[in-house]
Amino acid sequence: MIKKLNLPTCVALATLHLTGFSFAGGEGWSSDFAAAKKQAWESNKDLLMDFTGSDWCGWCIKLDDEVFSKEEFKTGVKEMFVLVEVDFPKDKSKLTEETIKQNDELGKKYGIEGYPTILLADPAGKPFASTGYQEGGAEAYLKHLEELRAKKTTRDEAFKTAAKAKGVEKAKALVAALDAMDLHDAVVVGFYSDVIDEIKASDRMDETGFGKAAATKARIAKFQENLRDFARKQDFDGALDLVEKTLTEGGFPKDETQQLMATRGMIFAQQKKFDEAIRAVDEAKAFAPDSEIAASLDGFKKRLEGSKLKASDAETSDELEAK
Repeated sequence: MIKKLNLPTCVALATLHLTGFSFAGGEGWSSDFAAAKKQAWESNKDLLMDFTGSDWCGWCIKLDDEVFSKEEFKTGVKEMFVLVEVDFPKDKSKLTEETIKQNDELGKKYGIEGYPTILLADPAGKPFASTGYQEGGAEAYLKHLEELRAKKTTRDEAFKTAAKAKGVEKAKALVAALDAMDLHDAVVVGFYSDVIDEIKASDRMDETGFGKAAATKARIAKFQENLRDFARKQDFDGALDLVEKTLTEGGFPKDETQQLMATRGMIFAQQKKFDEAIRAVDEAKAFAPDSEIAASLDGFKKRLEGSKLKASDAETSDELEAK
C-alpha cells in the first residue's frame, strides 16, 4: 500500500524531485541512483532501471520511441516504479563526470552485457526481474512489466517458506526463489550470494542439484573468459583447441554442448573457412535437431553459405582481372 504523506514529507519529496532528478531520459526519469532508491523507499515503489545507449543503440532508441516516451506508459508506471536511466552515450558531454562514474559502477555491479537491459529491483536495489525491448507498444509493455513484478511476490513467498523450513526443504525453497527471478548468473552471485551460501549449507549432499549446476555455470563462464582472450589476440587456432578440449572433457547439458559445437563454426567463419564452418554447424544441429538452438543454426548456415558464395565470386573476379 502507498503510504500517506504528511505536508513536511511532501515538501521534502518536492525538493528531491527538483535537485536530485535530472530527467536525463525525459520527464519522470532519474539519473541519480541514490536519490531514486530514496524515493522508492519513501513511496513504497520498485525501481525500473533502463541501462541504455541513448544516442547509438538502435533497440534502445526504438524502445524509447515506442514505449517510454508515450503518455500511456508514463501514466501506467508512476504508481509502480521509480524510473532510473543509466545511460552510456557516445556523446559523454550530456552527462556529468559524477553520473558517468556512477553509471560505470552500476554497469559492473549489475553485470550488464548488452543494451537495452531493463532491470526491475526492489527499493534496496536488489533486482528481481530483467527484460529488454519488447514489441507491441506501451500497453503491451505495461502488461509485460506487471507479469515481471509478480516474480518479486514469488521470490518473497519462497523466502518466507525457506525461513520456516530446514535442511533440503529449506534449500529447495531458496532455489525456487532464485529460479523464479530468472536472472543472469552474475547478478545472482552479486546480489544473492548469501542465499547461495545458505543453499549449500542446507543441502550438503546436493539433493537439489544446485551445486552441480553452479559448477557447470562456473566452467562455462571460465570457458567464455578464455575464449574472449583468444578472440582479443585473434588466435583462432588457440580458440579451436580450447573448444575441442572443452568438448572432450564433457559434462555439460545438451544445450550447452550444442552451443559449444556451434562455436567451432563461428571460429571457422572468422577465418573465412566456410566449408569447415558449414560442416561444424551441420554437426551441431545433428547433435540435437529438435532443440531451440537448432532453428537458429539453420539461419546461421544460410548466412555462411551466402558468405561463401560472395568469397567465391570475389576470388573469380580477382583471377579474371589478373589475366
